Amino acid sequence: MSASLKEKTFSLKVPKKLGEKSIQLASKLGLLNKDLKIESEGEYLHIPLSQKPDLIKTKKMSETLGKFEITVREFSKRLKTPLRAFEAAADRLPPHLLASFPRAIDIIGEIAIVEIPPELEKHKRIVGEAILQAHKHVRTVLAKSSAIGGIKRLREYEVIIGSGRTETIHRENGCVYHLDVRKVYFSPRLSFEHKRVASQVKMNETVIDMFAGVGPFSILIAKTHENVRVYAVDVNPDAVKYLERNVIANRVLNRVVPLLGDAEKVIRERLRGIADRVIMNLPEKASKYIDVACEAIKSEGGIIHYYSFADGPNPIEKAEKELLEALMKTARRLNRIVSSRKVREVAPGRWQVAIDAKIS
Repeated sequence: MSASLKEKTFSLKVPKKLGEKSIQLASKLGLLNKDLKIESEGEYLHIPLSQKPDLIKTKKMSETLGKFEITVREFSKRLKTPLRAFEAAADRLPPHLLASFPRAIDIIGEIAIVEIPPELEKHKRIVGEAILQAHKHVRTVLAKSSAIGGIKRLREYEVIIGSGRTETIHRENGCVYHLDVRKVYFSPRLSFEHKRVASQVKMNETVIDMFAGVGPFSILIAKTHENVRVYAVDVNPDAVKYLERNVIANRVLNRVVPLLGDAEKVIRERLRGIADRVIMNLPEKASKYIDVACEAIKSEGGIIHYYSFADGPNPIEKAEKELLEALMKTARRLNRIVSSRKVREVAPGRWQVAIDAKIS
C-alpha cells in the first residue's frame, strides 16, 4: 500500500475480548484517532491513538483494562466519504429550509450551476459556500436567473460566490471541452447520451451533428472511431469557436468538420444526401427540422437520433407520435424505431426523450 495511505502513530494493543471496551475508553479519554483504521493481528487489536497517553490516562486504562500495551505502528488511513453540499450547509441553514437545498448541481469544469428556490434566496451565499466546501475543484458557483432561450440556447446566470470566471475546461468520457457557460449551451447531464450515441456509430460512417454546440457528440464519435467523418454544425459563432478549439485539443482534426450556420441552410447547400446518421439534439424545435434531417440522410436510408420534450402519462409514446407525424410530411418513411428512452426530467412531469429511428 502507498505510504500516503499509511500513518505511523501510537497504538493501544489489547486482547480482542477487550476490544469494544478499549475503543470506548480511548474515545472517552480523547485518545482515539478516528482518521485511522483499527487493525487486527492474531489475538490482538491495535487501536490508533492521536497521542501518547499521559500518566493520568495510563492509570485510568490500567484500572479499566488491566492488560494492554502502548506501541508505535503504521495504520491504514480511513477513506473519507466526500461531504455532500447539503451536509456542509446543515449547520448553517434553518432546519425547515434544509429540505429546499438544491440537490441537482451541474458541475461543468470548475463551475457549479444551481437553481435557487425562492425560499433560499436570502441564503444563497450559504448554498454557494457549501458547494465550494463539498466540491474542492469548483471555483465559481452560478445561480440560474433565466430559462434557456433564443437561437443560441443560452441562459443568464448570477454569480453567487467565487471568481466569477465562466470560461472553463470540462472533462467527459475521455474528452476535454473548452467552453464558456455564458456563451454556449452545454449540459453535463447528457454525458451518458453522448456515449450511448457514439457507441452505435460504425466504421466509415458519415455523421451530421445538426446542433453540435462545442462538440460533445461529434468529438466523442471521432475520438472513439478512426474511420468516420463528422460534420458538426452550429449557428452560434462562440460555440463553433470553442468547437474548433476542442477538435484540436482532442486530436480529431481530420475527422470532425466544424461548420458555422443554420443547420437547414448548411445541409441544403453542402450536406444533402451524404449522412448515414444524423443527430438532432434540439428538443424544443427538432420536429421543425425533420425534413432537413431526411434530406441529409443517404438515399438508401440511415439513422436519425431525434430528441424532444414530452409530458403526460406516456412521454415516449407522445414523442414517437410527434416524430411519425413530422416524417409523414417528407418524402421519407419510418422503417422502424430502433430504441426510445427517457433521458432526463427537465421539469415535474416533463421529460427529454431520445428516439433512434431507422429512416428508409
